[in-house]
Amino acid sequence: MKQVMTLVMVVLFVFAVAQDTPADTSEEVSPENKRIITITYDGGNRSSPDLRYGPYQYTHPMPEGLVATVSNLTIFAQEAELRAPEGVLISEAVGEREASFINSVRVSRGRLNATGPGLTYSEVTGLGTLNGEASIEIAPKDEDNDPVFITTDMVEFDVDTDISTSRGNVNLVNGSQTATAEELIFEEERDLGKLTSGSEQATIIKEDDNGDILTITADEIRVLTESKKLHAIGNVTVVDGAITSTGDEVFFDDEASRAEVLGNPATSIDEANDIEVSGARLEQRTDLDIVRILDDSVPSDFQADTFKLSSELTP
Repeated sequence: MKQVMTLVMVVLFVFAVAQDTPADTSEEVSPENKRIITITYDGGNRSSPDLRYGPYQYTHPMPEGLVATVSNLTIFAQEAELRAPEGVLISEAVGEREASFINSVRVSRGRLNATGPGLTYSEVTGLGTLNGEASIEIAPKDEDNDPVFITTDMVEFDVDTDISTSRGNVNLVNGSQTATAEELIFEEERDLGKLTSGSEQATIIKEDDNGDILTITADEIRVLTESKKLHAIGNVTVVDGAITSTGDEVFFDDEASRAEVLGNPATSIDEANDIEVSGARLEQRTDLDIVRILDDSVPSDFQADTFKLSSELTP
């Protein structure tokens, strides 16, 4: 009799799982592990060739009908798959699973929204990777400021932080400024970006209301998109009309139309007026087309630490 009852209970359990009601998220969420992903599919469907080992396949008739949440990230899609490591029961693989999403994929986190053709996520690494011509928009904190638009070959979201890393043909547009690089690390809450291009140089181009172009190239460029300030580091060149300045570092405040060029020495050449200026620290006013030598005993208005990522700051 006990054997019969046990068999009945097993059958009922399997039947309940097989019914797969849309309200069932199908995953046990551990509060101790914020990397664990939960997929809901209300109005959609979940199926699997093997209910014990998976994978679980999700579909929905609506383009953003599937909603997945993990830590600070929300993922919207029309199709998804959740996989356990080979040979591991999917119910015992929490924290080791991988998920993939296709068709109308959108990622949301705070003021950020990103879209792309597909995303993969790993609970082991806590990284979600949006592949294939990804587009990102970061709304400004202040509605009077400009949003940030980024296009890239792929972008990786770290769910343990608020950092996204874009790689390949990165293009960042923020108001009248356009930056290009091969990699962009962006700290979303601080609106801080670090642009690099490997063996090449990162570039920022600014066009003013009169159509005049300011170009800054450097081995590394860091931007604060809300305050419109930047710090360029390594083999820096600033071209502003007839004036070309070079140095080891440049700080630039777009709103003040003011740059500080640092070098050993820094040099500025005005071809139109045949003037050359050099010194350890120069001030270049891009609105007045004037360059002058600054007194090193007077502190700079710029603080290098404000351009450092949180991971680079001394505790």
